[in-house]
Amino acid sequence: MRSSIRVLPVLVLGILACGAARAQSGGASGAWVQEQLPRLVSFYTELHAAPELSFHEKRTASRLAGVLRDAGFAVTEGVGGTGVVGVLENGPGPRLLLRTDTDALPIVEETGLPYASAVRVRDDEGREVGVMHACGHDLHMSVWSGTARYLASHCEQWSGTLVCIAQPAEERGAGARAMLEDGLFERFGKPDFCLGLHADPFAAAGTIRYTEGFALANVDSVDVLVRGRGGHGSTPQDTDDPVALAARIVVGLQTIVSRELDPQEPGVVTVGSIHGGTKHNIIPDQVELQLTVRSYSDETRALLLDGIARVARHEALAAGFPEALVPVVHVREEEHTPATYNDPAFVVRINGAIGAAIGAGNLLPRRAVMGGEDFGRYGKAAGCPSYMFWLGSVPKERIDASELPGAAALPGMHTAKYAPVPAPTLRTGVAAMTAAALEVLRR
Repeated sequence: MRSSIRVLPVLVLGILACGAARAQSGGASGAWVQEQLPRLVSFYTELHAAPELSFHEKRTASRLAGVLRDAGFAVTEGVGGTGVVGVLENGPGPRLLLRTDTDALPIVEETGLPYASAVRVRDDEGREVGVMHACGHDLHMSVWSGTARYLASHCEQWSGTLVCIAQPAEERGAGARAMLEDGLFERFGKPDFCLGLHADPFAAAGTIRYTEGFALANVDSVDVLVRGRGGHGSTPQDTDDPVALAARIVVGLQTIVSRELDPQEPGVVTVGSIHGGTKHNIIPDQVELQLTVRSYSDETRALLLDGIARVARHEALAAGFPEALVPVVHVREEEHTPATYNDPAFVVRINGAIGAAIGAGNLLPRRAVMGGEDFGRYGKAAGCPSYMFWLGSVPKERIDASELPGAAALPGMHTAKYAPVPAPTLRTGVAAMTAAALEVLRR
């Protein structure tokens, strides 16, 4: 871990770079974005065609680092693996963290786009997989890059410190943790505010959607090893059957949400995988369950996780299993993703600026979802307000067509056919994020 003393030269470089850029700047944000749109779209298609899996984003990280360096940021690479941090200091004022994520998914793209990904690689388990930006991270990076370049070339419009981070491995829920554990805040300063965005596959390009309060959920992965004493399928009385016990546990888990959680408090316990046994007439010694658990508040998270351990244990005891064979419940804390909480007062403040930039009629509310995103880890670790908003990414006519009787549904996130429309999406994203950043850093 580097000391704060060693950060000082980085910040000074940022001050000099911003000052040098000031003489070259001018013009309103909207006009600048429109002028830069061909470059933004070209950058987006370049990123889309060359995706990389989590913690393998070396070329992507190098490309983003180059964008920041060219804009005058002091840049550090290799933070938390393949993370990038750029710092630009421009006088007194708040410290704003502006985040993008960089990784792609192991999906073979089926969009038919001229710039579609044809990348094939070996994943960490040695399997050959396709790679695709099926979650919009190519949009995120392009908006982030455009916003960073605008702010670096218009320093007379703001005051404070801008910290732009390009985070790896969001899809594994591990990148934010890795950057924080590598001393992100100790080395580059703790932010006063955090901003991010996420592509929305069901909202029209040209619009921004927002959620006040909890926007995305706590995500936990839980493994349950159901232990037993196997034997011949014809003599179940001589066994402690883990298959039968696993079935009881799966059913019992559903009562945690339906009977222990306040009906007005969201929670999900899903058994996504169950594996056990090898043959029809063999009772195995064990069954493995894999669960995903979703919640918003820390209190609900604790209730669900405690409930899973309790149900697994007492279903075993109720079935007559000995203490030595009660299930082993393992919460994968290393994969936990905290909920994303949009500070309501901060949302109202930022939305005023975004509405002025893109038109108040294009700024619409959105319900919270039980999906996960590790952006929430930054604001929680810093104890500061944060806000992630949703960027519409599909043509309005495609949305209207999908709502007709018998029409096919729009492709969602993490699907092989998700195909955002670049130009209006990027125009809106950069305009909105630039307006948000200027509101935080206004003189």
